[in-house]
Amino acid sequence: MSEEQIDPQETPQQVQQHPFQPQNGGFNGGFNNLQRPLPNGTAVLVLGILSIVTCCCWGIIGVILGVIALILANKDSRAYHINPALYTEGSYKNLNAGKICAIIGLVLSLLTVIYYVVLIAKLGFGALSDPDKLREAIEQLK
Repeated sequence: MSEEQIDPQETPQQVQQHPFQPQNGGFNGGFNNLQRPLPNGTAVLVLGILSIVTCCCWGIIGVILGVIALILANKDSRAYHINPALYTEGSYKNLNAGKICAIIGLVLSLLTVIYYVVLIAKLGFGALSDPDKLREAIEQLK
């Protein structure tokens, strides 16, 4: 008798389970160890944190990183909600944390962009490149 064939007279304790069969008889029971992290979960977290850090760099870099993080987060969030048993819960938590960081970074970066636009509109672009002109223009505004 080959290893693959099962004798009907054997008790369930004597029958060895095939390594690719699910454990506990359920469809999802044996596949929990095959869960994988969301593909962009860590990238979203890193981009979200970087969008907060770079919000002071004229705001543009933070806006770009925040938007990219939100796009990736929405893509992975949809994938997780379609089949949550396929992905680990920890990667979904990283995704949510990254999404929150990206929103915060995006808001701070947009505020920075608005600040610089208002500053350029009031003082002119030449005042930003010359520190002496900038100091004089700020004193005039007081």
